[in-house]
Amino acid sequence: MHTIHTLLYYLYRVIVKLVCLLPYSLIVFLGRGVGCLYYLFAIKPLASARKNIRERLNLPEQEAETIIRAMCTNIGITCMEMLYMPALSADNIRQFVKMEREDLLREAVAENKGVVVLAIHMDNWEWLGAALSLYGYPLTSFIRKQPFESVNHLLKYLREGVGIELFARGTNETIIAARAMKKGKMLGFIADQDGGGGGIFVPFLGKMASTPVGPAFFAKKFSAPIIPIFIIREPDYLHKVIVYDKFYYEDTGDEQTDMYNCTSKMVKIVEEVIRRYPDQWLWFQRRWNTPYKGESVTGRD
Repeated sequence: MHTIHTLLYYLYRVIVKLVCLLPYSLIVFLGRGVGCLYYLFAIKPLASARKNIRERLNLPEQEAETIIRAMCTNIGITCMEMLYMPALSADNIRQFVKMEREDLLREAVAENKGVVVLAIHMDNWEWLGAALSLYGYPLTSFIRKQPFESVNHLLKYLREGVGIELFARGTNETIIAARAMKKGKMLGFIADQDGGGGGIFVPFLGKMASTPVGPAFFAKKFSAPIIPIFIIREPDYLHKVIVYDKFYYEDTGDEQTDMYNCTSKMVKIVEEVIRRYPDQWLWFQRRWNTPYKGESVTGRD
């Protein structure tokens, strides 16, 4: 790291250490304050969020604004909770995160084919990874490069600190991920982002959206189960992990159609969760950033 980023990283580490000394109730209180500031000053992303909520959920302005306010509160608490991650452990994680249907997770891991975990930017997605790892599941995931080097190193420190195995995106990411799957590990995907030119266009909340092919690709390659897993913030500000039924890539021999069908099924589940908990998803994401021009289902000519 450059000197300035090194200094920032160690400053972050000091802040994290101080935050971890605080009681969780104070974390929530401070987070609500951060959320209020975000609501007041995040003008551009919130304008985008308002537009997306009104258009995709067909809601009036007042209802959209209620969702926006709750989303900002959740963002603020999530930011503080991320700094609190080193305080989480296998001994105390159940105090903060309740895991539903663990039998399904154990069953999927026991197949020893690897598990494709489908997640999104819902509630505190960082704590979802932390909970899976601290509950004893062998979670691996990609780490997406952030604009600031110091933030990259901080996120790596926080995630590895709770036992998540990370590998950076790059030319050998497929090989490294494949090795993890061969060892029977869970491979986590945050699959609610724009898939770019190489994605598959499927309807998402009523509008065609380029969707990443990674989950379907690895499910196909390893005949691995796909399990959608989402974290939800409860009224008491603690968390619940919702585990959906596992399903598989269905190989009919028509790869183009099969990839589309598998990806479309995942997107429909994501839609269902977002509609149930609209105030816990990040509505300002550029989910529909890649223009749809009527290409083939793979997004390629």
